[in-house]
Amino acid sequence: MNGIAGKIAIVTGAAQGIGFGIVKELLQAGARVILNDYNDRFIQEAERDLGFQDGLITFQGDASQKNVANALVALAVEKFGGLDFAIANAGLTEMGPFLDFPEEKLRNMLDLNLAGSFFLAQAAARQMISQARGGRILFMSSVTGVQGHPHTAGYGMTKAGLRMLAKALGTELAPLGITVNSIAPGATLTERTLSEAGYAEAWGHVIPTGRASTPQDMAKACLFFLGPDSAQITGQTLIVDGGWTNISPMPPDLI
Repeated sequence: MNGIAGKIAIVTGAAQGIGFGIVKELLQAGARVILNDYNDRFIQEAERDLGFQDGLITFQGDASQKNVANALVALAVEKFGGLDFAIANAGLTEMGPFLDFPEEKLRNMLDLNLAGSFFLAQAAARQMISQARGGRILFMSSVTGVQGHPHTAGYGMTKAGLRMLAKALGTELAPLGITVNSIAPGATLTERTLSEAGYAEAWGHVIPTGRASTPQDMAKACLFFLGPDSAQITGQTLIVDGGWTNISPMPPDLI
């Protein structure tokens, strides 16, 4: 990927799933990466899967916290000399009936999905501005932030908020050479979703392309936004869902 090699990236929530897929693609393209996750065991497993690489550093920490966002940026500067890409991938998925939805679950999602993404973007943008060479910021939204469905009120609200954050920052930071976009994944095969019996088959029946997405699908979209071919794109959300939001049917056994 022209324009990726040698760049410096932070990816939060990246020891598994979509975040891990993004890290793999970045490393293969020649980037240097700070991999963050809250779960130390998952980090150790990611390190084993990726093997020793000069361009990889892992950092355990809660991405909802502002001090962790600041520490990640400081680590990128200390170890690699700067920062070019910030991918706020860390997020919580909590679903349930609106009328009975627990306060704690909602506040945890607000803290990580929204505040954590905001804090990382803020710390990253400040560093990018100080370097005077521009940069790229990416948020991880969701199709639930585009289409409303039962039991997704709190989660979808946070993911819709990330779409608006991309719009607002895309306008505010563009004059400073920083683009800000988001990706909205549809049903994706990750460690979490594959633990649900029949997940891949159920979604494959209602997605126009005939299959659920993979972390690599999201990672490829991510690398497009990080590369030079997207230099004139900012404030946008790219839906990667195999066409599901065109018609939005739910698998019968998941309604």
